[in-house]
Amino acid sequence: MRRLFPVTEETAAQAPAGGARTPGRGPEGEVSPAGRDGSEGEVRPPVGAGAAVDREWSLAELAAAYAYPEPAPGAPRPWLRANMVSSLDGAAQHEGRSQPISSATDMRIFGTLRALADVVVVGAETVRQEGYRPARVRDEFAAARAAAGQTPVPAIAIVTASLELDFTLPLFTSPLVPTLVLTGAAAAPDRIAAAERAGAQVVIAGEGMGVEPARAVQALAGLGHTRLLTEGGPRLLGQLIAADVLDELCLTVSPTLTAGNAQRIAGGPSVAVPHRFELASLLEQDGFLFGRYCRT
Repeated sequence: MRRLFPVTEETAAQAPAGGARTPGRGPEGEVSPAGRDGSEGEVRPPVGAGAAVDREWSLAELAAAYAYPEPAPGAPRPWLRANMVSSLDGAAQHEGRSQPISSATDMRIFGTLRALADVVVVGAETVRQEGYRPARVRDEFAAARAAAGQTPVPAIAIVTASLELDFTLPLFTSPLVPTLVLTGAAAAPDRIAAAERAGAQVVIAGEGMGVEPARAVQALAGLGHTRLLTEGGPRLLGQLIAADVLDELCLTVSPTLTAGNAQRIAGGPSVAVPHRFELASLLEQDGFLFGRYCRT
């Protein structure tokens, strides 16, 4: 892997408050749903001027490259990162799933981003389409997560207004940490009760039927989850963008063309003024581009 745009001391010094572009080491851990599931891929470390490096990046090096900002003194501010993949012609999926436009390296970075997170926020439709499963312990990440005060694996938090979920799935019957269900105060009481009977922790994050993004972020932070990761889908990501709560986008650009009518990485109504993000780093492997963009 080549680093095309490094995060240097100079660029880190230009970072906004919260240290969005300050690299550092974070804890490691991984969850594997079907699809972009953290499969192994060749990744090489940053190349310095004139240096030739031919070894694979370690998971620790990847974790350092994608570390969350160091928290400011006092109460940690939640940081919401999104991770998505797109084809060259803007498709976020092919035939309903992201795996066909992904790669082994993309999946390894995907797993690393999960390794750093306290919680993975995902829409209910994506849970159904991508076949999400509960987090599983990886021995190589256990010590780092414990040292950082994290649970052995990140929790999965499902955003849903209807709570029309299959509570017999392993995501509810056998998670290592309880699955969270984010919904609105007006959600059907019988569905809330069904979720709780299944062992899920229901979190109210809206006054009506649906979830209000800003309230969801604060509710998760109130549970101690400040390193937030969302994997969409496109409708959820669009809602987070519209609410202006997204701090960072990790975007894989896949060297593929799909045509068709697949969704973009974000859907829903457009924002009044486009939100400007800055490029923090850019990596390349086998034609795939792996970019990190942080809010300005």
